[in-house]
Amino acid sequence: MVIAIDGPAGSGKSTVARTVAERLGLAHLDTGAMYRSVAFAAVARNVDTTDLDAVAALARTLTIEVAAGGVFVDGVDATDAIRTEAITMAVTAVASNPAVREVMVAKQRAWIEQNDGGVLEGRDIGTVVCPDAAVKVYLIADAEVRAQRRAAEQNEAVAVDMVRRDQADSQRAVSPLMRADDAAEIDTTHLSIEEVVDVVLGLVPA
Repeated sequence: MVIAIDGPAGSGKSTVARTVAERLGLAHLDTGAMYRSVAFAAVARNVDTTDLDAVAALARTLTIEVAAGGVFVDGVDATDAIRTEAITMAVTAVASNPAVREVMVAKQRAWIEQNDGGVLEGRDIGTVVCPDAAVKVYLIADAEVRAQRRAAEQNEAVAVDMVRRDQADSQRAVSPLMRADDAAEIDTTHLSIEEVVDVVLGLVPA
């Protein structure tokens, strides 16, 4: 059982994905944290994030663990560090790197095999990582509401940068942010987390 939850920043992906996973007893993977982990490693090691070959080479060597207990990069706890403004600014270039995406998609598919399915959240789960997912959901919300949510979660600077990142991810050549043709689109603007979760659970085959 694979449930793919895609959508732009602030649409509610993380909270909904975690809750759905808990309700169904499935593993949960935040794929965005994986790209942030590569950006974190690049910044920490003074690797230019716009150097495609260098960042791709780095990504191939990293051991990334994204779990309920936090995010660890080569054994280093990066849970808080990957959410800083500096990493948010750096991750767009990393996530747009075709070779890095190839490495991360392979890791994500391996994770699915190891966990016998799960709930994955990101921007290309239903279109690229697992196009055969049993359930595909694409969450959306008004830009103003998404910015408010992101500011509450992190800070105003991150909220302002949200639009730039969404636009860049939507326009990148490889694995752009987009709704899969067979994904159910859910507008979370005026819905509570519980209401969104109920809609997603209603899509799960008996």
